[in-house]
Amino acid sequence: MKPHDFEWPVRVYYEDTDSGGVVYHSIYLNYLERARTEWLRSMGFDQSVLARERGLVFAVSRIQVHFLAPARMDDALMITLTLAKKSGASLQLQQQIQRLSDSSVLIRADVRIAMLNGEFRPTRIPPDLLKQTF
Repeated sequence: MKPHDFEWPVRVYYEDTDSGGVVYHSIYLNYLERARTEWLRSMGFDQSVLARERGLVFAVSRIQVHFLAPARMDDALMITLTLAKKSGASLQLQQQIQRLSDSSVLIRADVRIAMLNGEFRPTRIPPDLLKQTF
């Protein structure tokens, strides 16, 4: 993985864990989503504004997650994101979740997000958006 394009910190809370204090597997998807949302926001793309003003949304079209080690309650985590590839209607991202206390990589994910129009059909990412940031 090349140097990360974006990092977003997360703390594991009680609500994120099972009875053993380990993060429940689906919660990792929430962490990854938050980082993608904040990555877009950091480039000036508020997803609600894109939807409201342009009728466009980014949606996950494919995700492959590799669970390497568990996170536990109170762990400080860093979610990273790297833009691996862009095409006319989608972006390929590499994400990982790392525990800060020991630098362990807990999750690796390959994610494709697709641009959808107001009818939730794939559409090209507008040139001004591609040019502006991606």
